[in-house]
Amino acid sequence: MAPTRLRALAIALVGACCGCSPASDPTTKPELKVYRHSMDGAPNSLDPAQAGSIYASFVVVNVYDTLYRYKYLARPYELTPNLARALPEVSSDGLSYTFRLKPGVMFADDPAFTDGRGREVTAADVIYSLKRHFDPAVRSQGAWLWRGKIQGMEQWQADGADYDRAVAGLSAPDSHTLVVKLVRPFPQFAHTLAVPLSAVVPREAAEHYGREFGVNPAGSGPFRLVSFDVTKAVLERNPGFRREPVDLAAEGYSPAHAEAGIEAIAGRAPPFIDRLEIHFIADETARWISFTKGDEIQFTVISHGQIDRVLEVRSPPRLSPELRDKYRMHSGLEAGLVYVAFNMDDPRLGQADDPAVDARNRALRCALRKGLDWELRNRTFYAGVGETFPGIIPPVVPEFDPELSRDSLRHDPQGARRLLAESDWTADTLPVLKYAHVNGVLGQQGYEQFRSQMTEIGYPAEKIQRLGFATFGDLNRAARNRQLDLVPFYGWTLDYPDAENVLQLFYGPNASPGSNVSNYANPAYDRLYEQAAVMARSPERTKLYRQMNEILISDCAAIAGLSRRRLYLMHQDVIAIPDRDTLGGFFIRFIDLKN
Repeated sequence: MAPTRLRALAIALVGACCGCSPASDPTTKPELKVYRHSMDGAPNSLDPAQAGSIYASFVVVNVYDTLYRYKYLARPYELTPNLARALPEVSSDGLSYTFRLKPGVMFADDPAFTDGRGREVTAADVIYSLKRHFDPAVRSQGAWLWRGKIQGMEQWQADGADYDRAVAGLSAPDSHTLVVKLVRPFPQFAHTLAVPLSAVVPREAAEHYGREFGVNPAGSGPFRLVSFDVTKAVLERNPGFRREPVDLAAEGYSPAHAEAGIEAIAGRAPPFIDRLEIHFIADETARWISFTKGDEIQFTVISHGQIDRVLEVRSPPRLSPELRDKYRMHSGLEAGLVYVAFNMDDPRLGQADDPAVDARNRALRCALRKGLDWELRNRTFYAGVGETFPGIIPPVVPEFDPELSRDSLRHDPQGARRLLAESDWTADTLPVLKYAHVNGVLGQQGYEQFRSQMTEIGYPAEKIQRLGFATFGDLNRAARNRQLDLVPFYGWTLDYPDAENVLQLFYGPNASPGSNVSNYANPAYDRLYEQAAVMARSPERTKLYRQMNEILISDCAAIAGLSRRRLYLMHQDVIAIPDRDTLGGFFIRFIDLKN
């Protein structure tokens, strides 16, 4: 981090503490409210254009602003204004969106600005931030969200990505009004502006810090960064953050939330904590030790290794009696899924122009799917509380089909052997497959289990090899650069609550470095996707979604899927309803601590 920023923040913090001292005793400083969160991985960058992981997203949405967010408590998730004043005004043909920004929202002070003082956020900043995703130099992980959707964006990219040149579909009639014109209707467009990748950044900061922008964020969010490394991100309350009292009813409050003490934040303006520490602790034992010390981290996700010591009953999950007085638990099925992605670009197991080769490779993928035991995986790595389902449309979205055949989930090693034999695969001709995972005990265990199951279907053990990565970010980068044979147990959290967000994972134009890390390309699938993508939610659209899901199952395009059940544990003094999924890090601003 730039030394000038550290000095400025130190002066500001000292001033803030001194200015808040009780008049009766000027030597007394108020005790700061410090909340210590934990996550099982670390971000590689805090540049919103690189916020493609949940770890980066958690920090990004607390330093930056997006036009929208999701209501804190409402389930199913409901979109609500954040930097925008209201939901967008949409033309009758669905091609023009008008957004009104809140006036007076300021970027936090930063050395990148003139005299180090933050300026007002404008519509031009939103336009700049969207353009960045189509600047090849940025290598954005989020361009897939808007590719082929905004008029003139690809042309702007092709013409050299000159930020001083206009994009046909982006205009600002005034400093607080943004107009976006789409190529075709995209009903989820406003939802993409709640995704952390859409966070609004100031051009001055991106240009001032250059390659160091990823560790020097400058936003208008509820917090500002003090320090960041692979072990911890430290943030302090942004003193200039807009004052917006919490309306619990508008946030979706119900009596079911009373146990968490949420009423304490009603009518008050967030954020409610002075200091936020996000500790990146990959090892579950280290996380548990820190959590149970009492004076370190105050939040943890219960891992499978702690299930038996933490829960009295697994279904529905209930804390053991000895822990109920110390901690509070919150649980829910994730808004997303875990699946095994094949690299369809790989000629050894992917799609091929030659029908015979294509059929043979499909047989290999289907055999690998039959060899995988999802129930064992669930018991071993998800404590048996995850939920398996066929295909990639998870149970949390309304388009999920509970009647869909579960045959694609069936563990059938003998059937896999027959399929390989019928397709002339032998121990000699089967390709070497590298199992990619993050280094650590769990990664090694996952590899050993997968290799054991593949040897059961006749795969030579020496041909299932491990490929370890230091961090998930490194693994994800390799996947997006088409460097992996397969991506085992790849997690996808819904960016917005619509099955389109998982179906786009197999849309051809979204191929790597986009979200389609499988590099799957099927013209029939793509046509259905493009037909459904312009439709509002309806029975007709749901039918198309389900057809697409069945195509993926038939093609053995992935081994899917499972939704994890999140089990969150907090100290009793934490007032929060946590969410690691669609709401993500947005819930942090609403956290308070009991006195």
